[in-house]
Amino acid sequence: MADLIVILTSVTVVSLVSFIGILFVVLKEAFIGRILMALVGFASGSMIGAVFFKLLPETLEATEQTGQVIWPQLVVAGIVFFFIMEKFLYWRHCHDGKCEVHMFAYLNLMGDGVHNFVDGMAIAASFLISYPLGFATTLAVIFHEIPQELGDFGVLIYGGFGKKKALAYNFISALTAVAGALATYFLALYVNGLEQFLIPFAAGGFIYIAATDLMPELHKGTQAKESLVQLFSLLMGIGLMLTLTVILPKA
Repeated sequence: MADLIVILTSVTVVSLVSFIGILFVVLKEAFIGRILMALVGFASGSMIGAVFFKLLPETLEATEQTGQVIWPQLVVAGIVFFFIMEKFLYWRHCHDGKCEVHMFAYLNLMGDGVHNFVDGMAIAASFLISYPLGFATTLAVIFHEIPQELGDFGVLIYGGFGKKKALAYNFISALTAVAGALATYFLALYVNGLEQFLIPFAAGGFIYIAATDLMPELHKGTQAKESLVQLFSLLMGIGLMLTLTVILPKA
């Protein structure tokens, strides 16, 4: 029961990140634009660090104990799954050169909901292995969610939603992380070692997000000062996960 409380607390905090869109109300959009790429760099670094300093080492350790060597296939499966999800849920409806922007806003909510469901599964599976791994995974998800939720909020506003409605719908979409966590927790009671399969799968998803969604955004900025800020934020994200590996003992 203690595990479930910690898991639910973590995914609830992740879900509350959806309210980051309120910054569009209280801050100038130009200022948000300046800090957004630094946040993207930090998110990318934290996800890469989580994969190579926490998720995969835990997977390799579990492999040594069980003798099962299927984690590379599961990592690839995670990458392919996130590709399919992004390809078919985040695509933009266009007909005769005109895009149905409002429809795209709803599709964005659907895709975000599935994405958050998988994030909830990853967080729950991580805590079922160890608390340090769970905390590291939760932080990586949070740092990724901040720039993503800012972008999602902007999409909803662009799609015709009012600010209050956009915040409410974004939060509802984020709550699917709770559903994903609950499904994983209770399914793990009946499927022995389920978390050992979900962790490399989640690692593949993190790799996909960092490599195809976040890093390409960083390449859009070409000014030297901007690039240095992005590099610094990327290294900070990686450094945070490396630090967590050192200061948080395995449970």
